[in-house]
Amino acid sequence: MVRVHFKLVAPPCAWAFVFLFLSATSRAQYNHAECELFGPKREQILDGGQEGEKRRLGRLTKLTGNVVSQISKSKPAIRKLSFENPDGLHTIDRHIYEAIQAAGAGAAPKTNSFEFARRVSLDLTGRVPSVARLLAFAANDTPQTRAAFIDELLASPEWVDRWTVFFGDLLKNNAVNNNNFRFPEGRNAYYLWIKDSLSKNKPYNQFVTELLTATGQNSYEDGPLNWLVGGFMGGGPVQDQWDLMGANAAEMFLGLAPMNCILCHDGRKHLDTLNLWGKDAIRLDGYQLAAFFSRVNLGRTPVGANNFPYYWRLQPLGRVTEYQLNTSSGNRPPRTAIGFIRVASPVYPFGGQAPEQGEDYRVALARSLTGDIQFGRAIVNYLWREFFGRGLVEPANQFDPARLDPDNPPPEPWTLQPTHPRMLNEVARAFIDGGYDLKALMRQIVNSETYQLAARFDGEWNPAWEPLFARKFVRRLWGEEIHDAIVQTSGLPVSYPIADTVRGNYTIGWAMQFPEPRMNIRGAGVLQFLDSFYRGNRDDAQRRPDGSATQAMNLMNDTFVMSRVRATGSGDAASLLQKLLSLSDEEMINQMWLTVLSRYPTADEGTKARATLATGARRQQGEDLLWVLYNKTDFFFNY
Repeated sequence: MVRVHFKLVAPPCAWAFVFLFLSATSRAQYNHAECELFGPKREQILDGGQEGEKRRLGRLTKLTGNVVSQISKSKPAIRKLSFENPDGLHTIDRHIYEAIQAAGAGAAPKTNSFEFARRVSLDLTGRVPSVARLLAFAANDTPQTRAAFIDELLASPEWVDRWTVFFGDLLKNNAVNNNNFRFPEGRNAYYLWIKDSLSKNKPYNQFVTELLTATGQNSYEDGPLNWLVGGFMGGGPVQDQWDLMGANAAEMFLGLAPMNCILCHDGRKHLDTLNLWGKDAIRLDGYQLAAFFSRVNLGRTPVGANNFPYYWRLQPLGRVTEYQLNTSSGNRPPRTAIGFIRVASPVYPFGGQAPEQGEDYRVALARSLTGDIQFGRAIVNYLWREFFGRGLVEPANQFDPARLDPDNPPPEPWTLQPTHPRMLNEVARAFIDGGYDLKALMRQIVNSETYQLAARFDGEWNPAWEPLFARKFVRRLWGEEIHDAIVQTSGLPVSYPIADTVRGNYTIGWAMQFPEPRMNIRGAGVLQFLDSFYRGNRDDAQRRPDGSATQAMNLMNDTFVMSRVRATGSGDAASLLQKLLSLSDEEMINQMWLTVLSRYPTADEGTKARATLATGARRQQGEDLLWVLYNKTDFFFNY
């Protein structure tokens, strides 16, 4: 199939504008050598200071401006956001309104029906809406029908798939990382446990408690046990493992990645310009957190020759162990007595709670951690970042406990860390008081007027307004979302085999159902296509929103895309284009745009599309049109 240039596609220079939105920035040099042990983690920590926030400011503005300049300019059914009665507003909107007013800024208009349906469908389920559902919604778009549509999406199995990927990323579920092997069977058990927990809408405190307190004799069968496996670190004393488990708990569940630094050294002279709490934290604080895991003893049971592969188990301790300050080797600096302290007892560092008499250490940690408002803040912030493109605290895993209280602000030159500290505290407290309901939290966010603002902004936008969330910031779709949108809209399904010697091999039909991004699917040449979208590996490479020329080339030329723009099949197995060929040109164009872009074509697009169909073979020109839509900016961005 020969492709010709078609003016609906952004020209090459536009790709450059869209994909080069996250430019490299120089990093300040800090005396932080020990953190080099943790590779990219060190870079995340260095980006957590005040200078890091300055470097980030304006990136989303630039990207959003570039994308909005390329998408359709039509604005059907836009309704202005009034904020006329602040006292009666949704909790989120009240705080956003107050911040916008205080800054003398303005808000974008409310997004139209088609944009909202596509945006919320992608954000909640990773899928685009079907044409039938899209048109039914657009025909009766009210605040009540938006709320009902949101509830429908939250109840769907696609919601479970999409958020299983999110929590798999957060919990770093993979078969192999730099420290250990879970193997595919362990990864699958972990994946299925996360998926089952979400399908049951398990309270988030219970979800995390089950991970922190997991026990079992076979990681291939006991899903939560694989969280502890992620804390295994070889080449050193057992304290290295307990430290990593403590650091994982702090980062994943409290948003406190700097704890990894404190487990190497006191914060003074290391975190002075990065974290106000961290600069005064001492290594004993990290020891006391890690000490909650001092009775975890992981062992391996071989299931193959030469002790490989193997599954993990929690094995009985020969004696009661405590966290000894007596090491001189391993992956962290030596642990030596602190005055007369030679054993670190478990104490929760953000409240001082110790286990009750006879209480299991990890049960005590789960109780203290999930009862901490910081536990609520962290997940609110992680989800907020997912929906809005930036967190209320950035980086999202770099909270500074000394800069969170608006009633007790930090000394100059430090400022409060959250962009909206009172809102963060209110939403976090409501989440905890409401039973740790993740769906309820998402419902609260996406029902807000703030979430429903347009990406377009009437007037001059000031990049300094980014922290106000006064407009929608666009995001490039995950590789999995792009893959699944092409599969869904083309009408040509896929089938990928998943190997599992414990539960039996099975197949999946969506990239959003992969147990992890980095995996080898036999015969699936599509992995190169997916990997070009920076899906990360849940180890030393995070999922990234960056663009690249490779992504553009794959969307234009990869076999996965090219094979799905063709008119093939018949009956129920017919491709989208094959079904559309029997329609009139006008119906064909409208259906194509609604299916792929979740909107009608603009007048200009319609004129050019009709002219294209009128020249040459209709089938060939229809394929060209469909190829164009898969390469339009508003296909691979959510806006």
